[in-house]
Amino acid sequence: MRGTVVIFVVSGSLLLGQASVQPLNSAPNPYTTIGAWGTLPPGRAWGGTSGVHVDRDGRSLWVAERCGGNDCTSSSLAPILKFDANGTLVTSFGAGLFHTPHGVDVDRDGNIWVTDDGPTAAGAKGHQVFKFSPQGKVLLTLGKAGVSGDGPDTFNRPSDVLVGPTGDVFVADGHGGSSNARVVKFTAGGKFIKAWGKKGSGPGEFDTPHGLAMDSEGRLFVADLRNFRVQVFDQDGRYLTEFKQFGMPGGLYIDGQDTLYVADSLSGPGANPGWTRGIRIGSASDGRVTAFIPDATPDAVPITAAEGVAVDGAGNVYGAVVPARMIQKHVKK
Repeated sequence: MRGTVVIFVVSGSLLLGQASVQPLNSAPNPYTTIGAWGTLPPGRAWGGTSGVHVDRDGRSLWVAERCGGNDCTSSSLAPILKFDANGTLVTSFGAGLFHTPHGVDVDRDGNIWVTDDGPTAAGAKGHQVFKFSPQGKVLLTLGKAGVSGDGPDTFNRPSDVLVGPTGDVFVADGHGGSSNARVVKFTAGGKFIKAWGKKGSGPGEFDTPHGLAMDSEGRLFVADLRNFRVQVFDQDGRYLTEFKQFGMPGGLYIDGQDTLYVADSLSGPGANPGWTRGIRIGSASDGRVTAFIPDATPDAVPITAAEGVAVDGAGNVYGAVVPARMIQKHVKK
């Protein structure tokens, strides 16, 4: 096992959240926030978005946008969007397939993987993972449309998907409440390999497995949102370590230098007292937090902090915001 968990002890306790970890809100901010980014066609407004990922070219950005609202149930709009480095829309696809687009990944061949968080009751859409070609052709579908379950071929509100270097597919299956709380592993062709995790707070257990990332050593990072931690596993599901110094982790991204970016859109009074919403940046090796992009308007309604996060080849950080419905861009000072 590589690295160590950094724990900060404080006296007393908090009513909610992380009673044994001191809030990390004061790390340097080496970024300038330029605000909402990405131009949609005339007449189309941004909807909620939690899914954002950089294309393999290192410049373009893929976004899963919720059809101008917070779901795509009755919309004819295409929710999977590709923007160039200037924020100009290049292509879009996926119309009619999704209930609630949520997590996005781009594999080594440039294919786009998207989870559909889906409804909490049976319906015609949701509870699936789609693999698209860069042109929008559906290449593979995991799960059954509108059918929730915890078997080898069903999901219950999958939050994120990640394709490993060998092509194996990992799905963070669950989105809180009575949904699942597990990670599911498949072959590149969609054959079930294994699943691990259950609802709980112990090692290898989850309470809303919300985001996935992988470092250069092939370790799988899971944003265990409502357990206020990032858990780290090998690719067979063996628990390695955890980091609790990143707030309430919603979205994860690890760049080529093993820098870990963690989006926290929920911290604050009532959820995680003492912690400020924003994007914490640190080492995937040992979890040491080295930078923090705070939410500029932490008390705003709707919430303006990012739930998803991605970083392009130039080091620009992008945050996907659900309630305020936008992509934010942060550039190095």
